Amino acid sequence: MKNISKSLLAAAISFGLMAGCNSQHDSETPTPMVRFATFNLSFDRTAPGMLSGELALTRAEQDALLTRYQQGDGSLGKDEITRAKDVQQIRNIAEIIQRTRPDVFLLNEFDNDGKGAGTADLTAFNDNYLAHAQHNEVTAIRYPVLQNFATNTGLMSGHDLNLDGKVGSGPDDGWGFGNYHGQYAFAVMSQYPIDTKQIRTFQHFKWKDMPGEQNPVIDDYNNPNAKIPSGRQCGDAWYDDAAWQAFPLSSKNHADVPVRIKRGNQEEVIHFLVSHPTPPIFGNAARHNVKHNRAEVAFWQDYVETASYMVDDAGKAGGLPQGAKFVIAGDLNADPQIGDGDLTAIQDLHNHVLVNQAVTNGAIIPVSQGGPECLASQPDQCKRNNNRPTPERITSSSGLQLDHLLPSANLNAVASGVFWPASFEPGYHLVYDAKLGIAKGVSSDHRLVWVDFKLD
Repeated sequence: MKNISKSLLAAAISFGLMAGCNSQHDSETPTPMVRFATFNLSFDRTAPGMLSGELALTRAEQDALLTRYQQGDGSLGKDEITRAKDVQQIRNIAEIIQRTRPDVFLLNEFDNDGKGAGTADLTAFNDNYLAHAQHNEVTAIRYPVLQNFATNTGLMSGHDLNLDGKVGSGPDDGWGFGNYHGQYAFAVMSQYPIDTKQIRTFQHFKWKDMPGEQNPVIDDYNNPNAKIPSGRQCGDAWYDDAAWQAFPLSSKNHADVPVRIKRGNQEEVIHFLVSHPTPPIFGNAARHNVKHNRAEVAFWQDYVETASYMVDDAGKAGGLPQGAKFVIAGDLNADPQIGDGDLTAIQDLHNHVLVNQAVTNGAIIPVSQGGPECLASQPDQCKRNNNRPTPERITSSSGLQLDHLLPSANLNAVASGVFWPASFEPGYHLVYDAKLGIAKGVSSDHRLVWVDFKLD
């Protein structure tokens, strides 16, 4: 536990240093420290436009709605009650961001229109939530740089992907699982400029074009929860050839986002490599989600190794330039120690020579005190995987380390953390509620993970 104690101490020191100084940065001001983060916000809603409506509420409108909800006088209809609960969840998420104050961070599960063309909802989140202090212990924050991304979730494929005999019959026939196009999308917010002309996305890169990949074969023979459909048998490919030829690798998107950090006459470019691979559960008899998750995670290993096979959405081939600085970020839906998936890809990333081993295997591994407490003393809440080794590293209520920040070895990481306060720490109300427990309705079923870098 020696390394863990050092990491927690560094996290506490860093938080104290950073808490009062991370507002908007002048790009010309020397900045010795920068904090990157990833956070699955659980801002997915049951219908398109719901999140937009909630984010658009002014502070006064939020207050009025929450007051009526808290009075419990029966004056709110069912939809208004749902909206009030969602508004409180958004406020709690905003407070977590205000407490941790990342400079650059990925927002997983931030619904959009599917195309990610505009930033109206990100602006509304900025103006109506982040710009208002959510608690007397925190101060407001705003992000001048907002970047949305297109997604494959809910984008109908035009094929019968689940082999139920119907085309476009539900979310399982989308290129990425989603009840509507744009559900579970992601975005980036930053205090520093993003070189938008150099952003690379791989939404349309084909799974078949990744070396070593093949149409998933039916190999789960006797699973009553994943029956082999009519017309298929053990050893058969799951997808028909037309579907396989068109199948994108990314269930949402893979994006290389160059962040430009100026310090006087010097400029540091850090490539923020962001994604949100499909979870390796809810699989069919070909274990398609296990194989898909592994491939989506492994893509980043090839990318930082400057592989030549990948072609981005603009037609440019090749991976990251040799020697470039990077941070791989996201809810990767893969735990390097235990879980339902094929762990080889995430283990390879954590152990990779180009990845900063202090963060993945050393003294700066992101940890919390709240995760172990939940597993040990709240078995009614943290019900799954409570036998996980190193419980201080878990990042979700599943008891798994799913959310990752993997910086390059040539970045000087100095501190890290998982925002999961224990019952004796400030901010506990943001992860636990007496009525809701640790459910998504409090804030999220995932925790924000951050890493601080000292720029030389």
